[in-house]
This record gives sequence, structure tokens and C-alpha cells, in this order.
Amino acid sequence: MRLKQYINMAVVAALAVGMTSCNDWLTDDTPGTNNRDEYFTSISTLENVTNACYVPLAWEYGDTYYSEWFFGDIASDDALKGGQGISDGGDAYDIDNFKVNTNNEIVLEYYRAQWQGIARCNLALDEIAKKKGDLTKAADLLEADRLEGEAHFMRAFYYFRLLRLYGGMPLIEEVIDSSSKWAQHRASVAETFDFIVRDLQQANRQLWLKSKYSPSDLGRATKGAAQAMLLKANLYYADYLENNNDVNGAQAKFQLAKAWGDSIMASGQYSLDKNFFTNFTLAGENDAESVFEIQYVEDPTSDYGEGEGFTRGTFTLILQRSRSSFWGQAGWGFDKPTENLYNEFEPGDPRRDSTILRPAYGQMETPAQEIYTGDSLLNRKYAMYTEDNGSCYHLTHDSRGPLNNKQIRYSDVLLMYAEACCELGDLGQARSALNSVRARVGLKSFPYTSIIQGKTVTYADTQADLRAAIRHERRVELAMEGHRWFDLVRWGIAKETMDNYIAGESEEAKAQWGSFTKGKCELFPIPSKEIDLTGITQNPNY
Repeated sequence: MRLKQYINMAVVAALAVGMTSCNDWLTDDTPGTNNRDEYFTSISTLENVTNACYVPLAWEYGDTYYSEWFFGDIASDDALKGGQGISDGGDAYDIDNFKVNTNNEIVLEYYRAQWQGIARCNLALDEIAKKKGDLTKAADLLEADRLEGEAHFMRAFYYFRLLRLYGGMPLIEEVIDSSSKWAQHRASVAETFDFIVRDLQQANRQLWLKSKYSPSDLGRATKGAAQAMLLKANLYYADYLENNNDVNGAQAKFQLAKAWGDSIMASGQYSLDKNFFTNFTLAGENDAESVFEIQYVEDPTSDYGEGEGFTRGTFTLILQRSRSSFWGQAGWGFDKPTENLYNEFEPGDPRRDSTILRPAYGQMETPAQEIYTGDSLLNRKYAMYTEDNGSCYHLTHDSRGPLNNKQIRYSDVLLMYAEACCELGDLGQARSALNSVRARVGLKSFPYTSIIQGKTVTYADTQADLRAAIRHERRVELAMEGHRWFDLVRWGIAKETMDNYIAGESEEAKAQWGSFTKGKCELFPIPSKEIDLTGITQNPNY
């Protein structure tokens, strides 16, 4: 799919008018195209409109930067905002310190990007449904069915992103072609979960196994990706029900999550990379551990400031790299790992140094710009440093990073499966999945005793300790990949974790801290501009 990121998006941009489509480029007339029926006439055009569904997933820049790690990492105890100083990136600073308001541009741009994706999926589903009956070749019919599954998967993926940041959402399945349709009923969290699951179930029925795709199509949604998302959605749904005292409902969802995990594991399509670091290299893209990832390409032409619709490469590399040119190409130093995260890794765990770079004082050209509230650590997973930290990959343009972003790795699947099994009381299966992840990096099997946060920790062979061990493992295995905040929220421990974390931080960091309000801060606000456009109701306490 990497070669297909240059698809001309003019037709789709002109037609995919969603409920937040206030950008001028969306309503420009497309030369030579009068209407949808004149364009969507072949399997190739149906492929084009489906390809368009993936594009907003890669967007990281509109009027500001808004990658998911601003929430998943920086809002959590894993990372600080970083950058040149306190005043560099005010919206990110507010996310880091629980001072977010309804005018936060990162919150707005991320929200809009997901709705643009949903609008494109609805357009694709509408056109495929209308044109499938006109196809006569068996191969075209088979491909159209798969493309339909991809659009269902992507719509569910965008809705899942919205749900876990903003709560229940309007459930839109039609092409919104008039501003008169912007005002939509906001569904409940449960209704939104159900909608996501239905889309993913349909995707699972229509998508192919990863091994059936040609090399040029790797990166598309697969049956395994749909099953992994069904595992994930049901796990989140179970936690939501448990947090709302519906124990029986939660157990039913944990059971479904386990069943989908069984399906993925039985498929034989995935395995763990021998070397953990491989996951974050060009050689590891779309490999055996990759279940679903965002595809990026390097391009010498800058898209900076040209709006989200033009994104092809990733800004993450330059945003997260050291501000020093010691390694060959300086970055901006955002998304800095915390000492708390560094100390979570056990002695001898190679994942620590694959995740975090601790620069020596002499490697910082301007220490005052490198040290943020006392923290000098650097995020290295997506910064493309060499494995020995000797240098970094040289970008042809600062904002055109080529490294794909792993949205779902097989290790994540195994740990989600372990979690579901643990909550069901199937401790044997949970132990096995957990230990397979630990074995890859040469760590002791559960139950075990180790040093975590500078203290001796013993995990006994009980359900409670197994749960704690799985949560620890998720933190270190998936650190700085945008998972931590969402895990804390769904486990219902965000406030206590963040309060304990800030208590151990520097006085300078404490001075920036706002306050975590339970019942408010678990969700981010609906942007005020979107309320003005659509009339959608605001989240509690904003």
C-alpha cells in the first residue's frame, strides 16, 4: 500500500463532505467530474475511494500538530510535553497538566480528522453498495467485497478513536451532503461500542487473511486486524461495564474478547519479532508482528503548513528527536519519557534502551533547551536512531519521516488476550500469553520477583497479582506508543495513578500541574467550534 499513498484525492475531497467539513478545499469543484455517478464506474475507482478512507489516519498536522501520542503518552505518567520550554506548544502543555479547555487546537484537529475519515468511509460504502451489482467479473466482485470490508473496518477504527477520547458519538452511516444534516443525536457510550462492534464483525466477514495480500497491498486492513480490534473493543467495553457496576455484562464482553483472541492466535498469521527493536525500523514494517499500522512514505517535498489533507510522511520523527544535532539531525524534543517510566523497566530488560535514550550531558548542545522540568530523557521508538544510538536516520526533509506507526502489534494482542483471560479466571491461559511476551526479551516467567520503581516486587500466583503483572507488562512493552493514558482510564485508575506520579516529580513539574478531576478528565472536551457547527452536547464539567 506504500505505493498508493500518492492517489489523487481531488475527487474524494470534493465529494466526502462530512459533518465538520468547513475547509475550503473540500468544496472545490473537481475539473472534468460533474457527479459521483460519472466517476465511480469501475473497480479501480472503488479501490481509489476505499484507499481514501485510510488517509486521515496518517494526518498529523492541520493548524497544529495532533498525533495520538499527545493524548496517549503526554496525558499519562509515561511522558512530559517537552519541547524548547514551558511556553513551547501551549495546547500540548495543557494536555500534559490537565488544563485543557474547549478551545484546545490539538483536541479540535484530532476530532476533525476522525470525522473526515468517517465521511470518507461512508462515501466508500455508499458507492461500493451501488456499484457492486454492475460488476461482472468474479475477481472484481471478490475485490469489491474486500474493499467494503476495509471501509467498515476503517469506520470502526475512527469511531473507536473518538469514543475513547470524547465518549459516545453521533452514529452516522450516510453521506452528509448538506449542512442541514450536521445536527445529529449523540449516542451513548454503549450504543457507540455496539456500532463499532457491528462494523468490525462485518469487516471480519469480508476481509482476507494477511497472507492473501500481495506485497504491494500490505498495510491494508485484514481479517486479523478486524479480529484484533474486536478483541480490543470488547475488552474496553468490558472495562466500561465493570466501571459502571455491570459485572455480568462485563464478563460476557471479556468472554467475547477472549474468543477473538483465540481466533487471531489460531490463524497462524502473526508472531513476535525475535528482536524487539525491529518493530521500530524500516525493516520491521508490515512484518509478522504487525497487525495494523499507519503507512508513511518519505518525500523530499515539504507539506508543512499545507493542511492535513496533504500528509504523506510523518512529523513524529522530527517532533520527538533530540534538539541536539549530536546524532546527526536535530529535532524538537517533544514527548519526553518520564523518570517514572524509566524506572518501571526491570533490570536487564532490553526494551528500556529500545524505548528511551538517556543523553549524556556532553551530548546536549544547549542543556537549557534539552532539559524539561528536570527531565532530559528522549523518546527513541519512532525517532529512528540506530540500534547502537550512534546516529539517526537522515531525513530528506525534516517533516517527511518514512517510518510507519504500529497501531496494533501482536504483543499487544497477546497482552489484551492475557488480560481478558485473567478477568475470566482462566489464569493458565493468561500466564502463557504474558510469559510469551516476557520470554522474547529474556525475562523471568510469571510468577516472579523483580525490581520495579527501585523496589523489590513479588508477583505471587494469584489473580490479583497476575492482573498487576499484566498491567506492568503493558506499560513497558507498549511504552511511548500512545497506549498508556487509555489503559489508565479504562482500568478506572487514572486519578490515583496520576496523583501518585506527580507526587514523585520535581518541584518544577509540580508547579505546572493543574488538577485531575475524576468524572471530568477521563474524557477530553468536545471542541467549542464543533458545538457551534453541529449543536453536539458537551462532556460533563467542561
